[in-house]
Amino acid sequence: MSKERNLPAVPALGGEQSLNRYLSEIRKFPLLAPEQEYMLAKRYKEHEDPAAAGQLVTSHLRLVAKIAMGYRGYGLPVSELISEGNIGLMQGVKKFEPDRGFRLATYAMWWIKASIQEYILRSWSLVKMGTTAAQKKLFFNLRRMKKNLDAYEDSDLHPDDVAKIATTLGVSEQEVVNMNRRMMMGGDASLNVSLREEGEGQWQDILADDRPLQDETVADAEEATVRHAMLVEAMDGLNERERDILMERRLTEDPKTLEELSQVYHVSRERVRQIEVRAFEKLQKAMNRIASDRKLLPAADRHLTEMHDRVVRRTARFCLCRRRSIPDARSDQVRPKRKRPARSTVLCLPRCLIDVSHQRLAAASPASRSLSRRCRTGSSLVCAGIAASVGSS
Repeated sequence: MSKERNLPAVPALGGEQSLNRYLSEIRKFPLLAPEQEYMLAKRYKEHEDPAAAGQLVTSHLRLVAKIAMGYRGYGLPVSELISEGNIGLMQGVKKFEPDRGFRLATYAMWWIKASIQEYILRSWSLVKMGTTAAQKKLFFNLRRMKKNLDAYEDSDLHPDDVAKIATTLGVSEQEVVNMNRRMMMGGDASLNVSLREEGEGQWQDILADDRPLQDETVADAEEATVRHAMLVEAMDGLNERERDILMERRLTEDPKTLEELSQVYHVSRERVRQIEVRAFEKLQKAMNRIASDRKLLPAADRHLTEMHDRVVRRTARFCLCRRRSIPDARSDQVRPKRKRPARSTVLCLPRCLIDVSHQRLAAASPASRSLSRRCRTGSSLVCAGIAASVGSS
């Protein structure tokens, strides 16, 4: 009980109003000579004497206040900073080893700074500021370095200044930019703060969400499901070899080469390529047919597609029946091969009709365009067949 009565009374720090009284009270505690400090630290280390620890703490309260004053620019109460610094001082006294030959102020200074900095990082923002030692160093040294570089503007730093700060502190340039922007904001701000003095509008009213809209997400998911179902149904129209080649060449993340597939099916690479092209054309045609049957295409597009297919089929039949000695599609008789008609008699169609026919053919389905290319024997006959089919339809 006698020891407890002899403990020095530490002045209370109630808030900013009593700060001046606290600073005047701590000046009454005398500073310790090196010999006195050593003896007190030795006594506490060996016997854990609380009176010795109390004298060590009270004699260094002025050091805590001086260090805490250097962190006033972070917008936190100075009284809170001093209180956190006092906790760091007590931890430093507890860990102090007097036999190493250093003064307590030299050793406890780092504990005081660490305690104050941890408090600032916890209290300055609800979002944690520094998770690594480099980020903490950036947070507490950015203002000083900006002052040395004469960068006082309330905007982003110049790229040269960013590069210099990042090199000096050992962090990335993006971390310097992000930390500078957060510190310019002055901590956290409420989204419900009014934009104008009249009280009209809030900050949250002008925030935009970068994520896609919910209806767009649902629509994309439904469209992907429908397309997958159509692809599976269209793949059923291919034989096993065509399906396997098409999947290995176009529907896998690591497609196989023509050489690898040619060794599997014991055919040439050109034959594998032909099978792939034919399977892809069949798949396109089946997809268009399924989409048309399900009325997934606009009515105008379905009508135009049907007309184009009809035009191409009649064009192919016209070319085959007049350029070769084969049975006509509309008759069982074999027609003899005729000479190519004169250009003047075939190209007697109006130029506008020929141009329109070419434009419609360009918009036809891929399978129809492929058929027209295979059956084309001359521009005059194709144009004549198109004109005849268009006129009949």
